[in-house]
Amino acid sequence: MSAASPAGTRRPSVLAQVATYAALLVVTMAVLYPVLLVCKKAFEPGRQFALSASPMPRDLTLDHFRDLASAEGPHGELLFLRHALNSLVAALATTVVGVVLSCTAAYALSRFRFPGRRAGLTTFLVVQMFPASMLLLPLYVLLDRMGMLNSLVGLVLVYATTAIPFCVWTLKGYFDSLPKELEEAARIDGAGPWRVFFTIMLPLARPGIAVTALFSFMTAWNEFIMASTFMTDETRYTLPVLLQSSVGQYSADWGLFAAGAIVTSLPVMALFYVLQRSLVGGLTSGSVKG
Repeated sequence: MSAASPAGTRRPSVLAQVATYAALLVVTMAVLYPVLLVCKKAFEPGRQFALSASPMPRDLTLDHFRDLASAEGPHGELLFLRHALNSLVAALATTVVGVVLSCTAAYALSRFRFPGRRAGLTTFLVVQMFPASMLLLPLYVLLDRMGMLNSLVGLVLVYATTAIPFCVWTLKGYFDSLPKELEEAARIDGAGPWRVFFTIMLPLARPGIAVTALFSFMTAWNEFIMASTFMTDETRYTLPVLLQSSVGQYSADWGLFAAGAIVTSLPVMALFYVLQRSLVGGLTSGSVKG
């Protein structure tokens, strides 16, 4: 006779598996339904949403994407390309600043004990509780005093300060999960602190750095309120501000808005796909220790 299986190790029945997958399918369809409606409007003729609740378009057209790509500014420049370049520059610069400062700060907070360390960590956590709208006035005054209003440099500084607290906490948790014995062995072999940091710790922390980089990129790429407040020149706008301009107070071109939303989301989707393995490892490791 075969030994009885221990309690809690029995495989779920076929009925339970079917019910689980059916529930997951329903939840997935509910989550994706609004996205499918946006895709439908992007490829369907007309400015307004159709009354049909079906996510499948009756007619297909690329007019909205052509209008988006061919829109010109007051000086004849292509607005979409100009704003996409502004968003890309701001997002990449924010990513570089956020990753560099977050890596060094998180490593110091993880490995060293110094006065003010706990207070600094608490401050990073507290500032995350305040919404961005509360910071608009002081940030506007600071940028005005520094002469950085309507400047991508000023916008990058604002985005970086918004992203760094979360990134520091995420990376600190990941550095905490790395064994200190590796650093001690490297120091015994004669490696200095900077060599240990750059050649040993940073390569091991790549999953956590991937999470940090993606969050910093998304912070700048998708942000609207600060970009529309601090940028007054139309040529300095980012893509979210351009999308908002297609939805006015008295009229709205939802087809153009849907097409722009799809094009704007493609870079983030591509990054998620490329970094998916590192993201899972970075989020799980960075969340167990703090």
